[in-house]
Amino acid sequence: MPPRTSPTYRQTRLGAELRRMRLDAGVTAEFAAGLLGLDRGKIPNIESGVRTLSPERLRALTDHYGCDDETYIAELIAMTGQRKRGWWDEFRGKLAAGMLDISELEWHARGLQTVQTVHIPGLLQTEEYARTIFSAILPDPPRLDIELRVAHRMGRRRVLDQPKPLPYIGYVHEAALRMQFGGRAATREQLDYLCERSTEEHITIRVLPVSGGIFPGAGHALLYAEGPVPQLDTAQVDSVHGPDFMHSTDQLGRYRRLLEWMSKNALDAAASRDFIHRIRGEL
Repeated sequence: MPPRTSPTYRQTRLGAELRRMRLDAGVTAEFAAGLLGLDRGKIPNIESGVRTLSPERLRALTDHYGCDDETYIAELIAMTGQRKRGWWDEFRGKLAAGMLDISELEWHARGLQTVQTVHIPGLLQTEEYARTIFSAILPDPPRLDIELRVAHRMGRRRVLDQPKPLPYIGYVHEAALRMQFGGRAATREQLDYLCERSTEEHITIRVLPVSGGIFPGAGHALLYAEGPVPQLDTAQVDSVHGPDFMHSTDQLGRYRRLLEWMSKNALDAAASRDFIHRIRGEL
């Protein structure tokens, strides 16, 4: 198959896993290429997600890299198949690739956790709330761009609304609940929707009150996608140039500790819902 011109995050992640295994095993790119009967230059392309890899060749590599975790290998093999078109592909060429990568990451996750300090979690935003956020970009974006972003954000809800919905935990700082994006009416509608969705069995919203003081990772929005095996977890944070995806052992460990802290210190689900109702009543 011809090389890809723009691999998705999921495709580059498969390559990154193969590169990590190769380096951990002390195998050179030349040796790996020889195992597959390829030119040496094609191994970097495989490890960057530019070139595809068959399940048979992936198995040959993992065998020589000394990986014996069959569950992990099976999940990597599942990532080698022809990528199925997702709902987000209708936005390809219209929105930044990073936004579509987030959608694909969420779709393939086995569980999601988020931390938000300024905004309501994206998966639980109303249209008006999201439209206000996407309008607050400098320079002023074209109206079509705003509406495309809103439509994409509403589409992301599908992971929570499918027949077997994804388990989701959202940690929300009180500051995000009090920010009146779109005005009082829009904020009331947003908080009502947040409370309504939080009653669903697979959705948990937990609030971190300002009275709790400083907290780890203050100011950073986090999306933590749980993979089919822990090695394939991903942490995604926003930056000025777009989403950053992180998956090294050290990075994942740091964000897991952050989520553990949030779990211990945020209000429980029932108290959080009451807290949101009180803020809504003040509007």
